[in-house]
Amino acid sequence: MRATRNACLAALACAAGACVAACGTAKPVATVPAWEVTTIALPGAGRVLADGQGYTLYAYMPDRQGQSRCSGVCAQSWPPLTLPAGTTRPVARGGAHASLLGTVPRPGGARQVTYNGWPLYLWEGDHEPGQATGQAENMGLWYVVSLTGSVDRTPVQGEPRG
Repeated sequence: MRATRNACLAALACAAGACVAACGTAKPVATVPAWEVTTIALPGAGRVLADGQGYTLYAYMPDRQGQSRCSGVCAQSWPPLTLPAGTTRPVARGGAHASLLGTVPRPGGARQVTYNGWPLYLWEGDHEPGQATGQAENMGLWYVVSLTGSVDRTPVQGEPRG
């Protein structure tokens, strides 16, 4: 029994939530793809964009609602929100407007998700869903994106609300 449980835990860790036959009677675990765009409430900023896992999404001011200008070392700290291979359109949930979603090409053929023309990024400093530690980071070049698609320069305070 312990070996089966350990095999199941290892399979879950490796398969990002998808259960495999080694788990015995366990049922598949449904997960929301990280590349989906939803919203969260941040104190001081209201509803802002987040990925499907609840991590805050940011806009980079040099992008000016167009092509991504963050690559190399920049993209290591600020990973772009990209679609997985074979997916052609981003998905809106939780109040995000599907009509504002789009994509722009990235080097290597990936498609980066945009909202109202702003390429979207995650921040390596956000370690839990709902954090917004990247707001105004790096001399004020990074900001959360509001539900309407505008850049929100409001300082965020405290922890997120559901």
